[in-house]
Amino acid sequence: MELRQLKYFVKIAEVLNFSDASKSLFVTQSTLSQQIKQLEQELGTPLFERTSHQVTLTEAGSELLPLARTALYDAGLCMEKIRDLNALLIGTLNIGVTYSFSPILTETLVTFMKSYPGVKLNIYYKSVAELMDMLRRREVDFVLAFRPSVCDPDIESHILFQNCLSVIVGENHPLAEAESVTLADLQAYDLALPAKGLQSRNAFDRITASTGYVYKVRVELNEVNILLKLIRQNSLATILAEATVHEEAGVRSIPVATPDNEMAGCVHTLKSVYRKRSMHEFLKLLGQSVAVRERQNSWI
Repeated sequence: MELRQLKYFVKIAEVLNFSDASKSLFVTQSTLSQQIKQLEQELGTPLFERTSHQVTLTEAGSELLPLARTALYDAGLCMEKIRDLNALLIGTLNIGVTYSFSPILTETLVTFMKSYPGVKLNIYYKSVAELMDMLRRREVDFVLAFRPSVCDPDIESHILFQNCLSVIVGENHPLAEAESVTLADLQAYDLALPAKGLQSRNAFDRITASTGYVYKVRVELNEVNILLKLIRQNSLATILAEATVHEEAGVRSIPVATPDNEMAGCVHTLKSVYRKRSMHEFLKLLGQSVAVRERQNSWI
């Protein structure tokens, strides 16, 4: 059994299409089929059921998939550890980021790429639930997100800064000059909200669940950039973490006047796993960034 065969197997299991997998892996479909056939012969059992219309995992294939992922991850870590020990700082760093963290991340990305040009960065922007699943599968090295309301016993969350849930409006909105906004006040305005599942929306739904207030939600979006564009161009208000609009022009951020609107910006990692040196360097730069230090100082 070769690591290459396991890599091919995992990719096919993920896309369930030999043609798509071969394109993604940059090998011919015949080569891919041959390698999988050899793996099946060595294991003594078929891993895929193939028909003219679809590919599915067999029971053996389903059992092998998590083991293969772990084997590939561990093999990659062997290389990372040796590179780290030699202070080469080359390799790959996989980072999961929620949409709200995007403005906080930009400064550190630029600094890190200049300081460590040998490290390739893969950045994944998804909802917190999707990113935590990727972290558990070890598809990302760490996740930058606000602390979820429900803690996972396998995940450590280290607080970077404290933030607050805010009402975001355009510069000409009636609330633009307000110092704070109550949950009751928001009933009078048309809202464009982040889609359910995004952290700001989760926090807003949590703090309003027992109020009985009725809000005029005109649109829901899972794309923050489009959401902010709507806010700038229309008399709409939205609810986001204040950090989301760091250095965003044309909008105002007003804190929500409620005791439960604090949101802790965190680094999330799996417990008891090897931490790449590149990860330590990246997080050190992140903690020193202007964007993070401003938020740390605002809560002192």
